[in-house]
Amino acid sequence: MVLAGQLAAQPVYQFRAQRIALSKSFMLASHIGFFRCAAVLADTSWLSDSLASSTSIRKCLQDRSWSVFLKPPAIARAQVWKHRERRHGLNSSFSNHALEPSNGLPSYSPSSLACGLKEVLENSRIKLSNYVPGQYRTLCPWCEGGSTREKSLAVRISDDGLKAVYLCHRGKCGAVGFKWPFESESKAENVSVNNSHVISASRKSDIRENGAVRHQHTTTPPPSFTADHLGLTPLSQELVSYFQNRCITLVTLKRNGVMQLVRSNNQVAIAFPLKQDGKIVNCKYRGTPKHFWQEKGGEKVLYGLDDIKTVKEIIIVEGEIDKLSMEEAGFLNCVSVPDGAPPKASPDDNLPPIQEDKKYGYLWACKDYFEKVTRIVLATDADDPGSALAEELARRLGRERCWRVKWPKSEDGKQLKDANEVLVRLGKEALKAVVEKSELYPIRGLFPFSNFYKEIDDYYHLRLGNECGVSTGWVGLDEFYKVVPGELTIITGVPNSGKSEWIDALMCNLNSSKSWTFALCSMENKVREHARKLLEKHLKKPFFDALYSNSVPRMTREDLECGKKWLNDNFFLIRCEDDELPSVDWVLNLAKAAVLRHGIRGLVIDPYNELDHQRPNNQTETEYVSQILTKVKRFAQHHDCHVWFVAHPKQLQIWRGQAPNLYDISGSAHFINKCDNGLVIHRNRDADAGPLDEVKVLVRKVRNKAAGTIGDAILHYDRVTGAYFDVEQI
Repeated sequence: MVLAGQLAAQPVYQFRAQRIALSKSFMLASHIGFFRCAAVLADTSWLSDSLASSTSIRKCLQDRSWSVFLKPPAIARAQVWKHRERRHGLNSSFSNHALEPSNGLPSYSPSSLACGLKEVLENSRIKLSNYVPGQYRTLCPWCEGGSTREKSLAVRISDDGLKAVYLCHRGKCGAVGFKWPFESESKAENVSVNNSHVISASRKSDIRENGAVRHQHTTTPPPSFTADHLGLTPLSQELVSYFQNRCITLVTLKRNGVMQLVRSNNQVAIAFPLKQDGKIVNCKYRGTPKHFWQEKGGEKVLYGLDDIKTVKEIIIVEGEIDKLSMEEAGFLNCVSVPDGAPPKASPDDNLPPIQEDKKYGYLWACKDYFEKVTRIVLATDADDPGSALAEELARRLGRERCWRVKWPKSEDGKQLKDANEVLVRLGKEALKAVVEKSELYPIRGLFPFSNFYKEIDDYYHLRLGNECGVSTGWVGLDEFYKVVPGELTIITGVPNSGKSEWIDALMCNLNSSKSWTFALCSMENKVREHARKLLEKHLKKPFFDALYSNSVPRMTREDLECGKKWLNDNFFLIRCEDDELPSVDWVLNLAKAAVLRHGIRGLVIDPYNELDHQRPNNQTETEYVSQILTKVKRFAQHHDCHVWFVAHPKQLQIWRGQAPNLYDISGSAHFINKCDNGLVIHRNRDADAGPLDEVKVLVRKVRNKAAGTIGDAILHYDRVTGAYFDVEQI
């Protein structure tokens, strides 16, 4: 703003009138801001007298701590200031830069100007690598770059070398001001603007010595940026060539406002201005070697934000060059995150409060842009941080409307990492095809069938070998029941009907035919007795010379030693050594360990009523049974392990020797509702009804029709060895 009022209009005013006019101009400038004003002076002969004698001007300067920045215009005869400057005690160095008449116009000595400006800057502790016209970055003398000692002070020396403009880009400092060789040392304090309030350099120094700067306002509006303010210049031919090598054209660079910043060490950084509604709100820089930083106090927004104002589909990439690459492939609706990718995703599914979610604050700042978006393509890098970033973005934007780009491999088989690599190695059309073929972002618990095509094909071609179940070892029973990995079989029967004996025989058959191994949680059996039963069935010999052996020779010591090794290799015990009963969770945790450590394929829990069944007061037994059976089924499915769960029937008021039903199981009807297979083991106790060694296996539920159906199978029990045989085998 140029104050060209009475000063310019009336150059021949008397001294008093001149002083009044000058006072009014200074007062006006003090409210507008001196750093935005310049006074056009037609005659400077009285200026030093006015500065020295005007009380209002002195008070204005002292209160505001402003520097006077006056450039003598070449619109009137210049006067020699030497004697007036000395008489009124202005800067003693002024005489070195005095104006000398030259055809009635002021003239300057370039060497004097350079030396004078250098002296003024160094007096303010602003040290530059050079003092010729140009842009520089150096350490701010007031905040000293903070804890990182960042060179945050931007200094620009004008083309005529007469004045310097400086600004500290640290938000907590914000020092700003002008310097020129003719300013008065006693009045030339720096202007320090900390966002919304102004503090002089001397005052700021005093405050820093006493403690920390206290803001006068609770809210501080973000600084406004322009390309000139940031010191940005058009890209050099070297940088244009760099982008061309990465297949980014000059048209794309210009449309996205990509520029450069020449740093104080003469190194050049690429500048990516972050705009919102056409205005620069921040700027991200890429230096060499690969180093990124942003403007202090700038807003956290997405790069390319104005490109997604009215779109329904958005592409999000990890870097600015990837955003430019997407544009080369024809996608203008692309933005880049400003802060890169995290090393790993947060394990906590719950999002932090918005005010604490600072790492992803740019999403909340731009949330209005995502409200009407129906499809978001996450095109982050093909590495662990890229996957972590995609997960964090999907959590906040909603997985249900996210797609994920799967980057291809190059012709030599190398995995391509990002959009720019695909553009460079495979071309625009390949990059476009990759984005168009992006896949739905996976949601935990929600899957398309395509995720399971291989499993379905293996099932169809019988590649696993047990798709229709594994033979029990009894031909008569296989017609109705086969063992399928990952299923739950509930077994019941009246006491002393041989439930545990039959399961032991079934495990021996599966071990013999398929080499299955098992975990046993059999709480009604002592370890030694359970070992005896298993060894008798395996070796087909009695353990003792006793009445039940029926004169059959017992197993030898050699048989026993071989049998013990067989037990140790194929069966693993889950036993609670404390007085307390084990819970279902405790059993399943140990069974999981047995799967991972020993590769078991079967788990026996015998019986249900030997477990700890404490439940909350507000939970019914039916709800509790449903809950534990769900846990058992989940274990079976996740670990591809068949589980046999023995449950006793409730006490029958009148029992006439008939077999119980699955609905007779004590506790809940969920035993039959939740299981995959339901079996009843029933032994004949009436000699008139048939042989006493006859055992019926009543198959009352089979969920998988490929593995069996409802029906009855009859087996014969050998009391000597504890083995079971088909009728045809007798």
